[in-house]
Amino acid sequence: MAVISKKDEGTLLLLYNRNGYVLDFTDNTFDVFTTASVGVAIKSKYGLSKGKSLVAYLNEANDVDRTKLLLDLFQHYEEDMEYEYNKDYEYIAYWGSSISRYDEKYAKIYLRCKDIVNAVKGSGTAINQAAETLKEKFSSEYLSRQIDLMVKMQNTDPTNAIGMAKELIESCCMTVLDELGISYTKNDDVPQLADKTLTALNLLPSNVQPTDRGADAIKAVLGNLRAIPTKLAEIRNPFGSGHGKSASFQGLEVRHAKLAVGSSITFVDFIWSTYESTKH
Repeated sequence: MAVISKKDEGTLLLLYNRNGYVLDFTDNTFDVFTTASVGVAIKSKYGLSKGKSLVAYLNEANDVDRTKLLLDLFQHYEEDMEYEYNKDYEYIAYWGSSISRYDEKYAKIYLRCKDIVNAVKGSGTAINQAAETLKEKFSSEYLSRQIDLMVKMQNTDPTNAIGMAKELIESCCMTVLDELGISYTKNDDVPQLADKTLTALNLLPSNVQPTDRGADAIKAVLGNLRAIPTKLAEIRNPFGSGHGKSASFQGLEVRHAKLAVGSSITFVDFIWSTYESTKH
């Protein structure tokens, strides 16, 4: 992973450093956070305001630790302060009325910072681009959030990412079947839902005629596509989220989560694109 330049650090500090305060941290929670991130209780070490202590640390730290702390702070902001950059996130009660904590200034800075973080994390990969495209295709806020969480968790929580990869396929198939007016039951598992969807969209290998151009190759690809939901379900049961685990449980690694996420996005992107083409 690349490191954050000093120029981009300055942009991130526009989001983090707020007249001596840092995001929503107290003195104590900031020390706890930085200790967990880079092993240094920054506020206590420098004895300055949280903002000045953060700048002092960043000026002294090596590029690896500096980048890690800046990325961890961004993750904290995305997860704990969404109310500030998402206009529709929540309203709070205030003297009998509801007010939003959305802040247009910080929402704009957040978008600039997100571009920086994505570039550093390598989010320009084909899979991440496909994920963003899927979010635009789906009109469902639930599915968009599911995609966001899955992509984020593949690096930070592989177990849950694997579970969500399976659930994304499940949600996509249910959505397509609902749109086509095809019934399914709550007892249908992911492979069954996928088969019903593939059948409805004429995507089974048996639908390919021997006289079709490239018939054998297309059959092979569709066969592999059909296997994705089944194999993801098999991986998810012992390794993903959604089932109880023993105390000795050890999850798979980030690379396995990325494989599951990539396979899920590939499947869903093709299924949804095919469904959209049938509407026209």
